[in-house]
Amino acid sequence: MMMAQKLFIISVFCLAFVGMAMADNGSRKKKTAATAKAKNSSTKTNGRKTLVLSDTTEAPAKTTEAAVAKKNAIPDLFEASANGSNGVKLNPRAVSFVQDYMETHSKDLLKMKDWGRPYFNMMDAVFTRYNLPIELKYLAVIESKLKSSAVSWAGAVGPWQFMPVTARELGLKVTHKVDERKDYIKSTHAAAKYLRDLYNEFGDWLLVIAAYNGGPGNVYSAIKKSGGSRNFWTIQRYLPNETRNHVKKFIGTHYIFEGQGGVTTLTKAETVEQISAVSQLLSERNLSEQEMADVKSIKVSGKYHSQVIAKYVLMDVAEFNRYNPNFDRVMATAENSYELKLPSAKMDLFVSNKYQILNESVQLLLSGATVSAIITSVSRPAKK
Repeated sequence: MMMAQKLFIISVFCLAFVGMAMADNGSRKKKTAATAKAKNSSTKTNGRKTLVLSDTTEAPAKTTEAAVAKKNAIPDLFEASANGSNGVKLNPRAVSFVQDYMETHSKDLLKMKDWGRPYFNMMDAVFTRYNLPIELKYLAVIESKLKSSAVSWAGAVGPWQFMPVTARELGLKVTHKVDERKDYIKSTHAAAKYLRDLYNEFGDWLLVIAAYNGGPGNVYSAIKKSGGSRNFWTIQRYLPNETRNHVKKFIGTHYIFEGQGGVTTLTKAETVEQISAVSQLLSERNLSEQEMADVKSIKVSGKYHSQVIAKYVLMDVAEFNRYNPNFDRVMATAENSYELKLPSAKMDLFVSNKYQILNESVQLLLSGATVSAIITSVSRPAKK
């Protein structure tokens, strides 16, 4: 009887071992198949080949982690800060496309930011000479990836992707022996002339970028179909899909390289609104040129309070608020981020006491100070 029990137990262990081995083998096969599937996956989306700057493929187990990390790494760049430190707000109709673009291409484009520095420096000098925004250099990134040898299916050549007729009109030599579209300096001068002419024609940088890609004719046709609107976000539905996405790729590239939007990512109306917001901010600060020259700034987030900061940097609260209007109001909102500005000597005091200030600010809030009391305190000077 004892022998039978022993044989039964041994049989159970053997079956369990075989089952584990088969499960492990099946798991390995699944992983191998998943890896092969990932390596053979197409780079096309909805029938259109997407811009791929890197041919490397991560193992499936790492892909999800990498995607999550990329998404978490992109800050909330698209909303204007209440304090004006980033006053540029991205149009809501572009946010989804631009965020996906940034998640996909940030790694490779940031590498380009490093190796492409000599080209960008040259372009900066040329665009400055023509009194153009230097951020227009990012057009060359999406046009050709900065390659002088780039050739499109339509016959456009060089870093700025000029067609032969356009290139000759802009003064470039295009013959069987010489093609100045491939010359970085000469083609950049030609691009500057063309962009300047387009801006004189449309007066809106997003329309300029659309016209650079699809031609002025397509832009005028879209304007007409829209009922006369000259706002890119209104007429985009009437533009070719390639041109519409070209503008959004430019915006995404701008955000990757600059960390925020700028004048070339805004429509004319948005630019006017932005200038008004900046002017309002400057008038609220009401600082003299001498004071502005001595200002240092630092981005802060957390439960900082103006009264505590003022105490540690030896400033009157009213004086602190002159440098930092609406500080407590902003810090009490969900945004909870502010570009703190202080005279250089005061900033040194803030930095050296930063953690004590934060701790005491938190204690102040925990002591029962309400949001309304915090906001009201902005206008009250501290007791001496």
